[in-house]
Amino acid sequence: MNSTVKALAVLLMVTIACVYFSDSLSNYILYASRSEDDRWFARHLDKSVQPFLTEKNSVSKDAFDWWKQLQQLEKQSFDYYQRVVDSLLKTFPAISKGAERFRMCAVVGNSANLKDSHYGRLIDSHDVVLRMNKSPIKGYEEDVGAKTTHRLMYPESATDLDNITHLVLSPFKIMDMVWLEKALTTGFRGETYEPVRSTIRANKNLVMVLNPGFIAYVHRTWLRRQHGYPSTGILAVILALHMCEKVHVFGYGADSNGNWSHYWEKLKNPKLGTGLHYGNEEYQLIQKLAQDKKIHFFENSLF
Repeated sequence: MNSTVKALAVLLMVTIACVYFSDSLSNYILYASRSEDDRWFARHLDKSVQPFLTEKNSVSKDAFDWWKQLQQLEKQSFDYYQRVVDSLLKTFPAISKGAERFRMCAVVGNSANLKDSHYGRLIDSHDVVLRMNKSPIKGYEEDVGAKTTHRLMYPESATDLDNITHLVLSPFKIMDMVWLEKALTTGFRGETYEPVRSTIRANKNLVMVLNPGFIAYVHRTWLRRQHGYPSTGILAVILALHMCEKVHVFGYGADSNGNWSHYWEKLKNPKLGTGLHYGNEEYQLIQKLAQDKKIHFFENSLF
């Protein structure tokens, strides 16, 4: 009897030890994995990089040369660029404020997978809502929300804004900065690679401009210099990481047929794929950030 009790006691102790060490091993593996995720994120998120153009930060010559070559028609010098920036700072004093810090931000992409998502109320509950380009709201509020605090755009994608939304210029050439100043003052009379609006409506006191050095940083650090340049969509996601404590991302990725179409358009080309941008690489980056719990990515609808 005593032998049986002793055997059971030993067996119980062995079982407890196995469970303990199993849990410890699992926790160690989880900790090691999380630590590696954190190290990866720390290597990428450079807090010294200033997202917005201000009088206190300027783009390096190296970053300027990379940014300038994005548009083959761009022939102007760094000195000309600096004169344009100086004029912008005088016209829009609020530019000099730089980046503020917010608690919870929603980045709303333009993907067709927002259709019937019912994310509208959730999106509107955020402190900051970033949208891109011409994405419409009216008629789509149930899925995309009605609130916008910041809208990233460039001349070819410009749209009128209300008086409480920040216009965030994503400049891909010096002409974009010239356009911004003229479109909000005397009217723009120049040309780009396609027709652009001569004037737009926006609050001059809420104008912000992405630093070309920030665009270069996203391309080099986050996208590992893959392909030509970052899309406005991925710029918005990385911008949110610099501005916000919590980042929630909606409306990115291909539709059920693998096309990167927009939620407000009826797709004309059934073989669009990723279109002009390298969406797959950017989408993989968003997924990586979500897996590492640096953002929350809402891929599926609420219902």
